[in-house]
Amino acid sequence: DDVLKLFDAILRISELEEGSLRRHFSPVDLGALIVDLGEAHEPLADDAGKTFSVDIACEAVVDGDRELLAQALINLIENALRHTPPGCGIEIGLRRDEGRPVAYVADTGPGIPADQRERVLERFVRLEAARSTPGNGLGLSLVAAIAAAHRAELTLRDRKPGLEAALLFPKDPV
Repeated sequence: DDVLKLFDAILRISELEEGSLRRHFSPVDLGALIVDLGEAHEPLADDAGKTFSVDIACEAVVDGDRELLAQALINLIENALRHTPPGCGIEIGLRRDEGRPVAYVADTGPGIPADQRERVLERFVRLEAARSTPGNGLGLSLVAAIAAAHRAELTLRDRKPGLEAALLFPKDPV
């Protein structure tokens, strides 16, 4: 099963990089998607002893594939759940930065060192602290490929404490 998941992830990244999936794009309500994902993941956070919140500060509709955008945000939520200790907070939300819709997942965990943030976006890269947790080092590279397919930018920034992983979409939403 793990090998099949690995091959599926590699195949999806290749398809995204090729760009052929864009022809199936349609308007996606980011706020509704984020609320749905928040409702689905809050119980998992509670079970892990972490707080979970949803913050929708604006409305935004983007041209995209709802399933792929959901996969990107789920990967970010699962990373936050996996790499933060009990007692940490996780937030998924939507805001605007300089007119651009921003879907984000933020946590109060240990974060990613600044000098490693570009590296973790590469395929099969796992930081030393993550080696004892499940995964294959493709999650963030898949998120980056989904972001690029949607003409969005994936950013990782320090929250002191914690990390924010954000998808910054183009200014002119649908």
